[in-house]
Amino acid sequence: MPQLTTFRLYLLGVALLFAGYVTLEYNRPKPLDWSPTYSNKDKIPYGTYVLYDQLPRLLGTDSVETVRLPVYSQLTGLTYDDAAPDPRMRRVEDGVRQAMREAHEAHTANETEAATATSDSATVAATPAADTAAADSNSSVADNETEEADTTAAAADSTTTTVAEEQWDEDEEEEAAGALPLRAGPANYLFVNEGFDLGRLDARALLQYVARGNNAFVAAKYFRSQRGLLRDSLGFRIKELAPVTTKGYKGIFATDSVELRFTNPALASAHIRLPGTSVEQYLEVDSGRVGRTLATDARGHAVFVRIDYGRGHFYLCTAPVAFTNFYLLKPRKAAFAEAALRYLPVRRAWWDEYMKQGPVGEQSLLRVVFAHDALRWAYYLCLFGGLLFVLIEARRRQRIIPTIKPLPNTTLLFTRTVASLYRQGSNHALIAEKKVALFLDYLRHRFQETNPDFADADFRERLSQKSGLARTRVDELLRLVNFARTAPQMTDQQLMQLSKALSDFKREAGR
Repeated sequence: MPQLTTFRLYLLGVALLFAGYVTLEYNRPKPLDWSPTYSNKDKIPYGTYVLYDQLPRLLGTDSVETVRLPVYSQLTGLTYDDAAPDPRMRRVEDGVRQAMREAHEAHTANETEAATATSDSATVAATPAADTAAADSNSSVADNETEEADTTAAAADSTTTTVAEEQWDEDEEEEAAGALPLRAGPANYLFVNEGFDLGRLDARALLQYVARGNNAFVAAKYFRSQRGLLRDSLGFRIKELAPVTTKGYKGIFATDSVELRFTNPALASAHIRLPGTSVEQYLEVDSGRVGRTLATDARGHAVFVRIDYGRGHFYLCTAPVAFTNFYLLKPRKAAFAEAALRYLPVRRAWWDEYMKQGPVGEQSLLRVVFAHDALRWAYYLCLFGGLLFVLIEARRRQRIIPTIKPLPNTTLLFTRTVASLYRQGSNHALIAEKKVALFLDYLRHRFQETNPDFADADFRERLSQKSGLARTRVDELLRLVNFARTAPQMTDQQLMQLSKALSDFKREAGR
């Protein structure tokens, strides 16, 4: 059996950890996802799978289409790049808002009072009918109340629509010059999102589309932009809803729930109670705008309104949670969403998913991995393991380099060996000859005496002056050197005397 190396042990450990992690994740119960996605493909509590599945029944039409395009592209069939700059663009955008503002101001107070009176009379007339229907059959109370609400809303619509059409006729010729090439055919455009915010092109396209007799249903927790073409044209404002807190267990303050009710008495039973954090904004319509408050909270703040624009209507709601799976699967709480959607006429519907899922085809290559928690964490673990492997294995791997000791300096030993050989011969003439040769080399380099003549008096005088020694010292030294050059043999004492004289001369001359 081959021996396990460190690298193989590391791989074995990583493999065991990975296998153990996969086993634990596979057997672990999947936690419930409470993320508010509002997507029609999600079956989690805050998804809208149930609502999208029941839309044909609630809207009375089989033509329900999922939209994965921007509003501008869906309504015009063009892209943002196709929207060429037009010098009349600014005039048209400003004209939409200005024309509607002037139309509202042009109506007299008598016409507004007449519209309100007609709406109230229709509501009162519808209430007895709802009571009679409830007495006839207890099992169909909710359906009858919804039909009564439709009758009431239709009566009110007949009055407000007349006013809106008059406004639209006055403004139609001005907008025709810069009108967008919108798609033909009536439709209901539905938005159920966490936040709702449109760009100028999208808002302009949606305004013109609704003004031509269509409807837009928008349920969003946050209407993000405080100002914009859509908000200025419709004439509404967003206010923050102050949460109501109550003292709960052990004195801890908690946010109280919010109860939403329709303003129509015929829909009194279609109320719903939501968590306090689910509704954080309410709507406030500007005075003089043609619209109607459809549902409020317990403090009278409008959370669901209808604003007439041209020949169509905008339905705005700040409680999108009421349309999620969690509440639609409860029969008593599903009545609110059903009643709210009953206000829309029977026609084809467009369900927007672009703001939640993005365009079709523009998805990550790892979308399948990131769609499941187990695969996502396995991917992260592989990345971490690879990084750890690189950091550990990046160091240089090689065999141990042995330490080589430097060769010893044997010059002194060699000198001693040669000296001992000379000493054994008992003849120091050769050593003296080498010392004399070194002395002559010293004179050439130190005193520039290239050809010294020991017998020359002038040379001796120059050497005495250059070295700074007395003439007698110089004469004695040269006598010893001359003796070593000519003597056939030298004793130990004579060699020692010559070596000492040469050393003293070099030391004193080098000062």
